[in-house]
Amino acid sequence: MESSDWIVTEAGCCEVLDEIERGEKLPTPYRLYRLLADLDDILETQTDDRQRLRRICPIVKQFLTDSPWLEAQYLPPDPQKGWSVVMLYDEPDYPLTVQMVAWQPGQVSRIHNHAAWGIVALLQGREKNTLWQRSPDPEHPDRIERVCEQILEPGETIGFLPEAIHCIEAMGDEPTVSFNLYGKTNYSGRFEFDPIAHRATKF
Repeated sequence: MESSDWIVTEAGCCEVLDEIERGEKLPTPYRLYRLLADLDDILETQTDDRQRLRRICPIVKQFLTDSPWLEAQYLPPDPQKGWSVVMLYDEPDYPLTVQMVAWQPGQVSRIHNHAAWGIVALLQGREKNTLWQRSPDPEHPDRIERVCEQILEPGETIGFLPEAIHCIEAMGDEPTVSFNLYGKTNYSGRFEFDPIAHRATKF
């Protein structure tokens, strides 16, 4: 059976994410406060980002299964920007980003990395991830090249290592809606990329 959970590396490779299940059964309903507490425990005991994603993905999927209320938590995409974001949890100095994101059909993001590990779980629509890797040459140190594409369907998740580079396109005739979870961002290492001018700009 083909996996529906993926991880994107800094080389632009989209690999099967082999999850690490918890030893004990998760309580149900698995509520947001339990997810946040378990995330704190995982981040404290596991420093490798790939291993973090392997442990976090199963609990995110359980949270989504037990949280039908999320369907009412997104905002329709802003017609000017083409997207919308709703923060599900926020407090001063909290290191994680927990949000619902919606993109209007046909909208394409800029090419970027997140400078943090991240998991995106698609709840509605279809989303194409175009994956890139750095490919510098002596004249263009910020040159990137396209590697592949991965289309995400509802119920599927995709994880990103901090230096993974991608852009997304909302496919079809309905908005895409996703649950997005990101680790602590290193803003000095977060870039948008121009593959024509071979430039990287901090944002």
